[in-house]
Amino acid sequence: MVPCRGRLEQIVKIEIFSDVACPWCYIGHARLAKAVELFDGDVEVVHRPFQLAPDAVSRKEPLLAELARKFGGPAQVAQITHRVAQAAAEDGLEFDFERAVQANTFEAHRLIWLAQRAGRGAEAVERLFRAYFQEGLDVGDPETLAKLAAELGVTDTGEGAEEVRAELADARDLGISGVPLFLFEGQFAVSGAQPVETLVAALNEVRARTAVASAQSGGDACDDGYCAV
Repeated sequence: MVPCRGRLEQIVKIEIFSDVACPWCYIGHARLAKAVELFDGDVEVVHRPFQLAPDAVSRKEPLLAELARKFGGPAQVAQITHRVAQAAAEDGLEFDFERAVQANTFEAHRLIWLAQRAGRGAEAVERLFRAYFQEGLDVGDPETLAKLAAELGVTDTGEGAEEVRAELADARDLGISGVPLFLFEGQFAVSGAQPVETLVAALNEVRARTAVASAQSGGDACDDGYCAV
């Protein structure tokens, strides 16, 4: 988990359910980072796993070929990816769908789990997004992930598989079928890669609601943008 410090003592916890093979998740993470910078408060971000294609096989097959089978052919996919790439560019992100390869992201999520435990979860998520969408790396390949772990300064202890499976099951139990999904304080959900202004408004509203709830309980008060299975 990565604490992002602000100026107020009350901390708003956000759990982000996402997949490193989800383009709108990459955009959503970038927008949340901007929202946190604009928010006048403290935020704790926790990264949660989700797999859009849990049965995918990492064999360096071009992503566009897989998308064409899934979404009705190359022409349709070209329109979709162009629109997504345009949206990404507006947030300062560059997508190269021509280089991207289909991958099973389970081990990538395990790397994020390890990195998060070491306080480098945000860095790991961003690095994996970049590897997948910009560099054409197979984020399901053990050798590739080992190199990325070393780059991040994360030691692969072999742990995390059981924990990632449990968190994937938690996502299913919560009824999550598409990502990104932002869960504020475990109870207020915002789905899709929402605009920065929407996320800032959500942070302010959640902080206000939790402050009121804390005071009442006697505590201290002080079409797009979404990837579905």
